[in-house]
Amino acid sequence: MTIENAPTETGKQGGRGLHKAARAEERKIEDEKGSELAKGADRFEERSKSSDGKSAGEKQRS
Repeated sequence: MTIENAPTETGKQGGRGLHKAARAEERKIEDEKGSELAKGADRFEERSKSSDGKSAGEKQRS
């Protein structure tokens, strides 16, 4: 669901605030890291591997 599909104005404002906070946190991490975070499928793989060193595909096969 997109922010604009929220049923109330309060819900829309909450969604916008969450989106803004998440983006600020991402910028902070990118600044600390010195490079951009992976996006999309690359990010999914990066996060999957960070938990136990296996990719999502490796986890499904075992």
